[in-house]
Amino acid sequence: MQHGKYRFIVGFLALPLGLYALFVVWPFIQSIYYSFTDWTGLSPEFKMVGFDNYSRLLDDEIFWKSLQHSLLFALLLPVVTISLALFFSFMINVGGRKRKNGPVVTGVRGSSFYKIVYFFPQVLSIAIVALLFAFAYNPDSGAINSILRGIGLDDVQPLWLGDPDLALWAVMAVLVWSTVGFFVVLFSAGMASIPAEMYEAALLDGAGRATTFFRVTLPLLWDTVQSGWVYMGILALGAESFAVVQIMTTGPGGPDYSTTVMVLYVYQKAFRDGQAAYATTIGVALLVVTLAFAAVVMRLGRRERLEY
Repeated sequence: MQHGKYRFIVGFLALPLGLYALFVVWPFIQSIYYSFTDWTGLSPEFKMVGFDNYSRLLDDEIFWKSLQHSLLFALLLPVVTISLALFFSFMINVGGRKRKNGPVVTGVRGSSFYKIVYFFPQVLSIAIVALLFAFAYNPDSGAINSILRGIGLDDVQPLWLGDPDLALWAVMAVLVWSTVGFFVVLFSAGMASIPAEMYEAALLDGAGRATTFFRVTLPLLWDTVQSGWVYMGILALGAESFAVVQIMTTGPGGPDYSTTVMVLYVYQKAFRDGQAAYATTIGVALLVVTLAFAAVVMRLGRRERLEY
C-alpha cells in the first residue's frame, strides 16, 4: 500500500495546484508588484515609484471611509446572518412539538417547504436581487414606502438609499436577506446528522430549548458555524458587497461615499479613473484585511473537536 504513494498523490495534485498557482497566486503576486508602479492600466509603459502609492493610501480619506464600511460589513453581516440562520435551522429541525406516537424531537410541520422558501434567494442572481430591492427602496413608488403609507404611516417615508445615515444599513439588509437561506440549508444538514438520542437525553434531564441549543446543537455544529463565518465574511468583503453597492446606490457608493466599500473603490480607481497601480494598492490592503479577518475568526473560534 505504501509503494508509489507519493507519486500517486503528486499525480493527482500537480494539475489542480498548477492551475491554482497560475490563476490565483500569480495574479496576487502581480498585484503586489504593480502596486509599486505608476501603471495606468491602459499603457504598457510604467515606472517604479516605490511606496508612493502606499503613502497616498494613508492620506486618502475615501479609502479610510471604504475601509470602515468594509469592516462594518465583515463584522456585522456574519453575526446577523449566521444568528438568524441558526435560529431558523433549529426551529425547522428541532423546534416542532411532539406528535402523538412520534419522536420526542422533531421539526416544525412543513420543514421541507420552509427550507425551499429560505433557499429561494440563492436561486436568484445577486444582480437581480439588488435591482429588485433598488425598486423596493424607491421613496416615491417603492414597495416599502407604499406599505408604510398603506398602514397610515404617511409621515414615515425614509429616503432609504438617498439618506447617508440609512443607505449602508439598507444595503446590508439586502445582503442578509439574500444569504441567510444558504446557511439555513447548510446548518439544517448539520443538525440532521446529530443523533436524536442526544436531544432526548437533554430533554429528559430537564433542558429547555435554549439550553438544548447552546449545550447540544451549537457545540456539535461549531466546525460548520466557523466555516460559515469565514465564508460569510469573505462574501461581505468581496463580490457580494460590490454587486449590491454598485447596482443599488447612487454614484455608485453614495450619497457622499456613505456606502463605498473597498472592493468598489478598487473597481472605480482601476476602470473609471485609469489608476490601476493605485487600485492594486487598495487591493493589497483588501487582501490583508481579508486574511486578517479569516485568521482572527479561526483563532478565536478554535475549540476542542467534539465527536458523536
